[in-house]
Amino acid sequence: MKRSFFLAFFFAVAAAAWVASGQLGEIDAQPEAQKPPADLAELGEPPAVRVRKSVAQDHAVIDLLRGRTEANRLIEVKSETHGRIIELTVEEGSRVAAGEIIARLSPGDRRARLAEAKALLAQRQIEYEADQKLSKKGFRASTQVAATEASLEAAEAEVKIAQVELGYTVIRAPFDGVVDKRLMELGDFVDRGDPITRLVELDPILIVTQVNERDVQRLSLGAIGQARLMTGDQVEGHIRHISTIADEATRTFRVELEVDNPEGRIADGMTAEIALPLDQTTAHLVSPAILTLSDKGLIGVKAVDENNRVVFHPAKIVDTGNEGVWIAGLPDEVTLITVGQEYVRPGESVRSVSEAEIEDSLKDLAS
Repeated sequence: MKRSFFLAFFFAVAAAAWVASGQLGEIDAQPEAQKPPADLAELGEPPAVRVRKSVAQDHAVIDLLRGRTEANRLIEVKSETHGRIIELTVEEGSRVAAGEIIARLSPGDRRARLAEAKALLAQRQIEYEADQKLSKKGFRASTQVAATEASLEAAEAEVKIAQVELGYTVIRAPFDGVVDKRLMELGDFVDRGDPITRLVELDPILIVTQVNERDVQRLSLGAIGQARLMTGDQVEGHIRHISTIADEATRTFRVELEVDNPEGRIADGMTAEIALPLDQTTAHLVSPAILTLSDKGLIGVKAVDENNRVVFHPAKIVDTGNEGVWIAGLPDEVTLITVGQEYVRPGESVRSVSEAEIEDSLKDLAS
């Protein structure tokens, strides 16, 4: 028992002594001196930056908008007279040419009226010729001849009216198109103004969108635009109409892109994404990662001049895309700093390392 007590006492004293020696060592120990950062200026070696030569390109600034397809013309072909439909020559979905017969109405008594008008015209013609002969011999007054001539002209008008009325019984397509819907059937009775078919013209097809008041002034008639349909098809056309009156609710302007559609594959009412050209400019295509701010807060890029000194060029972003950003305001040819621009200042000398040299070195190492 005593032996265990003395062992425990011994270990406790030893542990206390070890702790005390560690604290004294920390008091006497001096912190390790840290090495100052390397100063490249003192070594006489300018910092290295990665550079790439850039040449300005012609670029069309594109505005991407949502829109829809719309038929060039969509009308209801209506009857211009009354009668019963005795023939329908078209089916829904069928194509018709301008002037092609769509339907026929029962002529009723129109042919008889035309024959009556022609007979009266023949009578008035004989009367007029007789009065002219008698007038030359002095047996008819000029007033009587004038009255006979007026009766002749009235008879001629009656014939024309009867011919037009009979012609109304044959209903023709006013333009090339597709019969979208038959609104009447064989045997139906129609009155003047009743619709018979709905006719749609799909060639050309229109792709319609709304453009805000800021960008509409940058568009021009005849400019080429593209569109991508929800089917994946891409089409091209020209701007044929720019509205001069804004929509009261949205303050936007209607713009129509006319696209050829000879086979009628593009239907009315399809959703489309439209790319319209706003401006044609000269700009550089760069990665947004190289854009930086000057001390005054201006957006721009850093480049190197012929003496390998850093130059800051203010830039204007004119367009963006999947490939990068298009910027203007730079010289036509410039050597841009692509890596390291945040660590150098304008006027500072640098060592330029071309991206092309780095790529060649990597190819050599890989081989």
